[in-house]
Amino acid sequence: MDREALRIFLEKIRDGGITIEEGIAGLKDLYYTDLGCAKLDNHRELRVGYPEVIYCPGKTADQVKTVVRAMLERNSNILATKADEDVFMAVRRICPDAVYHQTARAITIRMKEIEVPDSYIAVVTAGTSDLSVAEEAAVTAEFFGNRVEKIADVGVAGIHRLFDNMEMIRGARVIIVVAGMEGALPSIIGGLVDKPVIAVPTSVGYGASFQGLAALLTMLNSCASGVCVVNIDNGYGAGYMASMINRLK
Repeated sequence: MDREALRIFLEKIRDGGITIEEGIAGLKDLYYTDLGCAKLDNHRELRVGYPEVIYCPGKTADQVKTVVRAMLERNSNILATKADEDVFMAVRRICPDAVYHQTARAITIRMKEIEVPDSYIAVVTAGTSDLSVAEEAAVTAEFFGNRVEKIADVGVAGIHRLFDNMEMIRGARVIIVVAGMEGALPSIIGGLVDKPVIAVPTSVGYGASFQGLAALLTMLNSCASGVCVVNIDNGYGAGYMASMINRLK
């Protein structure tokens, strides 16, 4: 039950527009709905402003479909992350309006519109190989009602490419910087801007990158103030945090 549904439900109670039986039925799934394979958090959007998001790895296509169906019944906007095309096809069978973002490996279903603030989020990618994680961050931020500007392939191997895009980067309210290899780009940008920087290490790189651990440690040890770090390949977490910052009143 989202905020609007709860308001209508309470108004009906106040006005005597529902019976006791209807009231009990409406309250039965007030906190969460037990779907067998999952317990759907019905009040997450009411509590924190964002609906529950489906993390697909480890779930079968049928389990994802079960959760999606329950969320559709509640008129929720739906985001499923790290989804492959088989999961998407299963979801599309119950919701033809589902959209698959192939690079981001994300599924979105928009049931209701969200007001978009005037400010925007910049998503900056060090290399083309980081695009999958960067796109996950961008899709997440857009799904939560933000304008996103993307700047790709401006890593430290050709730093002049970054300087050509600084006007767009500096104009953002918050900046997501996605980098693999040695992960130096967030520190450089953090020393050039007066906005918060969310650093996202990726598992891109040769053997000594240790599947993103080298980039993660570089970002955690950044000497630039104003840089925070999410986990390896966690574009979703970066997009969520950037949305919270961008939508602060």
